[in-house]
Amino acid sequence: MKLFGSRLFGQAIKAAGVGAALMLSVSVSHAQSGPFAGFNGSWSGNGTVALSDGKTERIRCKASYNVSSTGLGLKQTLRCASDSYKFDLSTDVTSQGNRISGNWSEASRNLFGNLQGTAGGGQIEVFVEASGFAASVTLRTTGNKQTVQISSKGEIRGVNITMSKGG
Repeated sequence: MKLFGSRLFGQAIKAAGVGAALMLSVSVSHAQSGPFAGFNGSWSGNGTVALSDGKTERIRCKASYNVSSTGLGLKQTLRCASDSYKFDLSTDVTSQGNRISGNWSEASRNLFGNLQGTAGGGQIEVFVEASGFAASVTLRTTGNKQTVQISSKGEIRGVNITMSKGG
């Protein structure tokens, strides 16, 4: 009887595992079919930052994107540093069709504000605003490669980053 009971328990565990895997694959397929498809995961790479004093420096960056199970929400962190400069950007956005809106913050300068723009087809374009600061941000993802471009009239004049997924 013990053999039958443990066999039945083992089958129940297998069935629960298969059910969980199916639910996860449904969640992942939703996340990969929405406007943020292709962004989910960890990314790293390097690029340049152009500062208001005319200096251009090489930067190293790491990003993390967490697409919601519905595929309609995205949380992102982007941390970059050079020898003399760094920024720590976080966003939390939702989409309605291809229109997106949400909040952003930059921790090292204690800046925060709103953003709005569009997302879809492996591209996100947003305009971010805060008190005394505004910038345009474009993210493009193709397969395991991503580019990030930021332009502003503030301390940071321009950022160009190329990253790889899983790096």
